Amino acid sequence: MAEAGGRRARLGAVFTNREFQALFVAQLLSMMGDQLARVAVSMLVYERTDSAGWTAVTYGLTYLPDLVSGPLLSGLADRYPRRAVMVTTDIARAMLVAVMAVPGLPLWVAAVLLVGVQALGAPHGAARGATLAAALTGDRYVVGAAAQDVMVQSSQVAGFALGGLVVAGMGIGEGLLLDAGTFVVSAVLVRLGVRARPAAHLAAATSRSSATWSWWGSLSTGLVLVVGNRRLRALLGLACVAGAYVTVEGLAVPYAGEIGEGIAAAGLLLAASPAGTVVGTVLVARLNPQLRLRLMGPLAVAACLPLVLCAWRPGLVLTVALWALSGAAAGYHVVARSLFVRLVPDHHRGQCLGLAVTALKTAQGAGIMLAGLMATATSTSSVVAAAGGIGALGALLATTAWQRANAEPAPDRGA
Repeated sequence: MAEAGGRRARLGAVFTNREFQALFVAQLLSMMGDQLARVAVSMLVYERTDSAGWTAVTYGLTYLPDLVSGPLLSGLADRYPRRAVMVTTDIARAMLVAVMAVPGLPLWVAAVLLVGVQALGAPHGAARGATLAAALTGDRYVVGAAAQDVMVQSSQVAGFALGGLVVAGMGIGEGLLLDAGTFVVSAVLVRLGVRARPAAHLAAATSRSSATWSWWGSLSTGLVLVVGNRRLRALLGLACVAGAYVTVEGLAVPYAGEIGEGIAAAGLLLAASPAGTVVGTVLVARLNPQLRLRLMGPLAVAACLPLVLCAWRPGLVLTVALWALSGAAAGYHVVARSLFVRLVPDHHRGQCLGLAVTALKTAQGAGIMLAGLMATATSTSSVVAAAGGIGALGALLATTAWQRANAEPAPDRGA
C-alpha cells in the first residue's frame, strides 16, 4: 500500500501520470454532465406534468438502476479490455442522452432512456476503478483515489448549481445535448490518454478453458470471493457503515424544522457532511500510510458518534459542526476502498467493485428510507441519534472483524 520505505506518495506524482489525468478529467466531465442531466430531466417532467410527485419519482430513477446493473454488468470490465468498455459505454450514453433531447419525446421513453444511461454507468465505473489501480502503484493509488473522491464530492455540489443555471439559460433540450457532449469528450480523453491493456480475464488465463468467460461464472465467483474472504467482508462492512451516517441527508429538512430553523438552515445542514468529507479525505490522504491503516477503524466509529449528540437538539451552529465532523471522519472510506481494490485479483476486480458499490448504495438507500419511516413515529433528532449509535456499533464490529482477519496466519479462502 505504501511507497518504498512506507513513505506517503505526493499528489504531484499522481497528477503527472498521464492515465490518471485522462481518467480524472473524464470522470469530472461525466459527473458534471450527470448532475446537469438530472436537473434537466427533473425540469422536463415537472414542465410536462406539473407534479412534484412524478418529478421525484423520475429523479429516483437515476439511482435505482445501479442496484441491478452493479452486480449484473460490472463483470464486463473483466470480460473485455477496460479502455474499450469505458469508451463504448461513454458513446452509448451520449447517444441515449441525445435522443432524450428530441422535442416532444414521450415521458415514458425519456424515463427508459434515463434508466439505460444510469445502468451503463456500472460497467464504466468498474472499468475506471480497475484501470486506476493498474495505472497507479503503491501509495499513489490511495492518493489518486482520494483526489477522485474530493472531485466527486465537489462536482456533485457544483453540478447541481451549474446545472440549474445552464438549463435555465439554454433550455432543457440544449442542456441534455451538452450532457451528451460531456460523454463524447470523456470517451476521447479515455481513448487517447489510457493505455490499451488486454481483457483482465485473458491476461490471467493459464489455459484455453480458463480463458472462457461467462456472465454467471463472473458473478458467482465475485460473490464467493467477496463473501468468503474475511478481509474483503470486513472492509465491505466498514464501507456500509455509511448507511448510518448518510441518514442526515434525508432528515436535514425536518431536523431544521425541529430545532426552529427554516429552509436556509436545511441547506447548511445538507452541505455540512459533504464539505466535511472533502476536508477529511484530503487530511487522510496526507497521513503516513501506516497511520492511515491504524486510524481506519476508529475513524469509521467517529463518523457516527457525533450524530448521537443530536438527541439533545443542539442549535444550528453546533449541529452543522457535528455533521461536518461526521463527514470529515468519513474520509476513512478512501483507505477501506483502496485496501479492497488491492486485495481483489485484477481479473475479478471489475465484478467485485460492482458488487461493493451495489452493497454500499443499498446500505445508503435503505438507511435513508428506514430513518424516514422512523421519523414519522418519533422525533427526527432521536432518529439521527439512533442512526449514529447503531452505526458506531456496526463500525466497531467491522473493525474487530478486520483486525481478526489480519491476525489469521493463513490466507483467506478465495483470496
